[in-house]
Amino acid sequence: MRNEQCSARCGVKMRLGRLVGLSLIIFHLSFSLACSEAQEHIAKAVNPEDSVSMMTTYGVNTLISDSGVIKYRIVTERWDVNTTRQPSRWEFMKGIFFEQFDEQFHVQAYIQADTAWYYDQKRLWKLRGRVNIRNVKGLVYTSEELYWDGMAHEFYSTVFSRVVTPERTMEGTYFRSDEKMDHYMVTNSVGSFQAADIEGDDNNSSATSGDSIEEPLRPAPEKHRRD
Repeated sequence: MRNEQCSARCGVKMRLGRLVGLSLIIFHLSFSLACSEAQEHIAKAVNPEDSVSMMTTYGVNTLISDSGVIKYRIVTERWDVNTTRQPSRWEFMKGIFFEQFDEQFHVQAYIQADTAWYYDQKRLWKLRGRVNIRNVKGLVYTSEELYWDGMAHEFYSTVFSRVVTPERTMEGTYFRSDEKMDHYMVTNSVGSFQAADIEGDDNNSSATSGDSIEEPLRPAPEKHRRD
């Protein structure tokens, strides 16, 4: 009888020991899973070059002043201002149109481009695509890229440019001018001829070779020259 009771007690103790051991294993696994799920996953920092615009404006028609005097009207479908990228900039990816005024608020020129960037710290405009300028004196400028330096108050380009005036047509790979297009130059030219020659004789319409300078502003920097 005593042997049977001892055997029964031993069996109960063994089952209890197994249950306690199994419970400890389950508790340990649950604790480990809970700790692993609590780990914080941190994404990589956003690259400033991938940052979005701080401000986006649609359907813009606004006046821009310089030193308290209204100088330009800007018309664009979309205007993005991004101050997180370096250098900070305005972006006009849907095209841009300018009206340029004199001190009496008379229109002096029209400027148009497919895309544009304005670097506000340097006051530098970069115009790309179909760049066109027309002023009240009949000058027409076309190119695929043009820079507008607001500090130096001048335009310049190091790609193929074409200037047409009532007197002549000039083409070249370097262009520089003041903001009013009163004094300008085209170098490394591929053509310079009088408009009257085109109308009068087809044999004289071929472009002449060599450099041609119209009312030079100043000599072109060496880094812009192309041999």
